Amino acid sequence: MSAKPIVAATDGSEESLRAVDWAAREAVLRGAPLRIVSAAGQLPRMVSSQGHSDYQTVSDIIRAESNVALTTAAARAAKLAPDLLIDTDHLDGAPAEAVTESGSGALMLVVGSRGVGAFTAMILGSVSRYAATHASCPVVVVRDETGTTQRLIGVGVGEPEGNTAALTFAFEEAALRKASLVVVHAWHTPQLDMSRAGDQFTAPGQDVLKTDAGRHLEALLNDWREKYPDVPVSQDVVHGHPARTLAGLSARADLVVLGRHAVHHGPGAVIHAVLNHAHGPVVTVPSS
Repeated sequence: MSAKPIVAATDGSEESLRAVDWAAREAVLRGAPLRIVSAAGQLPRMVSSQGHSDYQTVSDIIRAESNVALTTAAARAAKLAPDLLIDTDHLDGAPAEAVTESGSGALMLVVGSRGVGAFTAMILGSVSRYAATHASCPVVVVRDETGTTQRLIGVGVGEPEGNTAALTFAFEEAALRKASLVVVHAWHTPQLDMSRAGDQFTAPGQDVLKTDAGRHLEALLNDWREKYPDVPVSQDVVHGHPARTLAGLSARADLVVLGRHAVHHGPGAVIHAVLNHAHGPVVTVPSS
């Protein structure tokens, strides 16, 4: 059993509860405990002109909603996985930073794709995107799931040398789920795309690039195939926009894995686009 927990953030929305479900199943798969957290944004207290109020403050209401969210999420996870070790925690501070920091030292942080209205909208949605590009651990953003297990994991490889941490995560997931793995390298070079409306002509340079990329990817994967001999692996080199290609892959994969660089390199347009348009869970894995 892993000593490191899987952390799931909730705000009580159905989207965040689906994230808790996903995290609970993953915790069972990895033999890890589950920590469920909720970050309630604190607003200034509202007081009467006499300096006190007989009414509940807005922050009290938000705190109460956070309590309900944690209780509901914990009960749902316990029903899904009765033997799972579950802990719950309130987070203080700005929701984006608090949720992101909660993943420190965790196996992964799991969030929903968006939150609910009113004040709790701050907790997930924009916060999930912040966490997915800033957390020190892998971050899974859970979007609508089909409910059908495809037994397929997808991973995007942008650079010829690949992202070692992302590939490790992808192979481990495929091994744990007894799933196959497809490794995708997609690139978009408008200057080489000579096609016009109704014209099928394509610049010869694309074929050269595709052949070279395929050769590099094959060499890269040879080492990984030796490390994970039981994982069926295929590769796909595509001339097309990476975000569109990977978002499309998410419609037929149980999970799409993306590597990300350190924050000072920027969050990455591809990651943001995939998170916005994915059809299923996407995980961003920081480079090691």
